[in-house]
Amino acid sequence: MAESIFDKVYNPDVLSCLANLSNDEVFTPPEIVNQMLDLLPQELFCNPDTKFLDPACKTGVFLREIAKRLIKGLEPQFPDLQQRIDHIFHNQLYGIAITELTSLLSRRGVYCSKYPNSEFSVSKFDTAEGNIRFKKIPHKWKDGRCIFCGANKEQYDRAVDLESHAYEFIHTLNPEEIFNMKFDVIISNPPYQMSDGGGTGDSARPIYQLFVNQALKLKPHYLCMIIPSRWMKGGKGLINFREQMMSDKHIKYIMDYEDAQECFSGIHLDGGVCYFLHDKDYIGKVNYIYKPKDSEKIYSERYLKTELSDTVIRDYRQISIIEKSQKLSETRFSEIVAARNPYGYPADLFNNPNNYPEANLSLEFKPGFSKIFGVCGKKGGAKRVVGYVNSNSAKENKSIDKYKLFFSKAYMTTSTVPPEIIIGEPSDLCTETFLQIGEFDDYNYAKNCLSYIKCKFFRALLFYNRHSLNISRESFNLIPLQDFSKPWTDEELYAKYNLTQDEINFIESMIKPME
Repeated sequence: MAESIFDKVYNPDVLSCLANLSNDEVFTPPEIVNQMLDLLPQELFCNPDTKFLDPACKTGVFLREIAKRLIKGLEPQFPDLQQRIDHIFHNQLYGIAITELTSLLSRRGVYCSKYPNSEFSVSKFDTAEGNIRFKKIPHKWKDGRCIFCGANKEQYDRAVDLESHAYEFIHTLNPEEIFNMKFDVIISNPPYQMSDGGGTGDSARPIYQLFVNQALKLKPHYLCMIIPSRWMKGGKGLINFREQMMSDKHIKYIMDYEDAQECFSGIHLDGGVCYFLHDKDYIGKVNYIYKPKDSEKIYSERYLKTELSDTVIRDYRQISIIEKSQKLSETRFSEIVAARNPYGYPADLFNNPNNYPEANLSLEFKPGFSKIFGVCGKKGGAKRVVGYVNSNSAKENKSIDKYKLFFSKAYMTTSTVPPEIIIGEPSDLCTETFLQIGEFDDYNYAKNCLSYIKCKFFRALLFYNRHSLNISRESFNLIPLQDFSKPWTDEELYAKYNLTQDEINFIESMIKPME
């Protein structure tokens, strides 16, 4: 028979073509879902008693792909296809949608009808939601914040007809009461964050860890979730979660992508994305696969918690370099990095000077004024500028009369070369846009410190510890402090820390030179 035009036309899975709603609520491609399902013991899909829950349904893709495997695996127990489908959809698959819209989308993807009590549903239910529920839940406010998710009341205390993003699964102290049953597998791609009203309006707090912890309360045999990798290095309010995950020996597997676009096309997530398998019967090392951007996967088997770092070392090849950098037990470079906003001037000083009359910002020098470095312009197009402020408006800081370095507080996570570092002279100030490094009595000490920062060795250790656009004092925790009575070169540092040629080549191949 001749091949028809329909045989030649590519017919993609519709769930792989959906545009993501936002960086907060990301649709999971079927390919990634199946990679996650492959981590589970496949005999689960041959057991008519296995129960699966997706507590954050967006398209229903997890439940749909599970259904496909169950339909195949349960054929010996249920030879009749309709009987098999009815058993699976009524007794094995459960979901909690994150919004009313995604509840309809999920039911359409799973039951082939957004109303499973209709004649179009592949399995008839008595209710319009089947086993994929959506319940409009209010936030519970205290001191302007939701006690469950931390949402800002001013932003999310909305009219009843508007979406409040109060996700049912994490807005209860008793998640087991939602379905009143025990689940063997909980698998999901939860919402990642919620705006918290801070900064210039684009500040957000993570919430994916709340879904992980709530799922663990249900004590499933297996928990598999795909979440941002940012928890491994930092993130707002994630210290306890990171410690918990690093100490948990039930985590059997982690697949970690440096570039989230290798999972979610068109989405940028600082720090990448990962999925993990938690097996309550497993105790041991993590089978860890790290996928660098545009490079081959790196395989290792190890514990997440080490004596080398308070954060997860994602790329196994970095461990020997970090270990050697700490053998001399030197003070950490982070000890000379000042806390955020050392002089008390906000990042938007140059954009909104009228909001800060005490600074009396001027673009020209005046007696009794100090030079201040900052930025002016909107995000994405902001430019560095220099102005002058009333010296008495600065927050008290003993380093004001010292030499210091001003290091950009934010630049791309994939970049190994920071924006130009400024040597600040005595009385020079900076806005919150910069981190202050050091307080030196002599200009040459500041210059020698800068020579160290420009070394690939220094910037490799900084790069290993980054997780987001923003740099903090903690970002420098892996870097040893040096004697700045002299300048430094990479050759001296490689020799001092006894790096092998392979380790040197690894640094040289990854870290770009800096003028």
